[in-house]
Amino acid sequence: MIKRILSAAAISVAAPAIASADCGEVSITEMTFSSAIITTEIASFLMEQGYGCTVTRVPSDTIPALTSLAENNEPDIVTELWVNSAGAAYDKLKADGVIKDLTKVLDPGGVEAWWIPTYLAEEHPELKTIQGILDNPELVGNRFNNCPDGGWVCNIINHNIARAYGLEEAGIEIFDHGGGETLAASLAAAYEQKEPWFGYYWEPTAIMGRYDMTMVDIGPAIQDVHEANLDPDVKDPKPSAYPPSLVYTVATTRLVDEKPEIADLMSHISFDTDEMSTLLAWKGENNASPEETAVHWMLENKEKWSEWLSDEARTRLSTLLDN
Repeated sequence: MIKRILSAAAISVAAPAIASADCGEVSITEMTFSSAIITTEIASFLMEQGYGCTVTRVPSDTIPALTSLAENNEPDIVTELWVNSAGAAYDKLKADGVIKDLTKVLDPGGVEAWWIPTYLAEEHPELKTIQGILDNPELVGNRFNNCPDGGWVCNIINHNIARAYGLEEAGIEIFDHGGGETLAASLAAAYEQKEPWFGYYWEPTAIMGRYDMTMVDIGPAIQDVHEANLDPDVKDPKPSAYPPSLVYTVATTRLVDEKPEIADLMSHISFDTDEMSTLLAWKGENNASPEETAVHWMLENKEKWSEWLSDEARTRLSTLLDN
């Protein structure tokens, strides 16, 4: 596998000679979370080698990127903007015409849910619903593995959903983990031993790509109920699943107007959330860098990303596509 990665990297080094076009300069975020970094790697490669762009990567995260857009109208592209974290700043930039949404870079978005291992769901199908778990708490080990207290909003939401359904009254302990690492470790340990596990997790994440998990049906997502469950002191919480967290690639209106081919390219770069989790799992299992992970994905998905390209860009990248 490493030889294949190095071979592809060698192709990418040779590619500039093919790319005679010049789209000019483009700036793009390089965020701190792995899925966004991989997306930036893939997008940068395609812009540089397919469209002849000079790409500048801007280290950033959600709030700094939005602040920079408001103050400086840059960077040109934010590859993975989590709308639920962006809040009013994102809404204002859109209303003011500074940015435009190009695509859901993760589809359906960031997923938060309650899960059990699939081996447990296959052995006890009744556990696929919250009522089945309430009726059989011993089958999930009489424990709900919650995300940590102290700044994790999911901790508050989960406690309110648990109160709404009466988990503790049914004999299920709400266990707040000390950190994200212990939450992940509890899932991994249970899975390796094929033991019961019931709790909260999110994706895209490497651990959700590594282990086959089944989402527990806790009812429909109801936006106003979900928002009420953000309050730790809500008196009468109601049940609601987590709505998908919309995750967009956005670009400045200036880039959309001045470089429509690049905007069109970025509007096609999208991944299923499960697909990204699987890719993150591959990255961890192979101790791969983001660049190696991006190359691996491109080698395995030539047909998919070739459809993202203009005819001219596809011709410039034909060496890699035909290899």
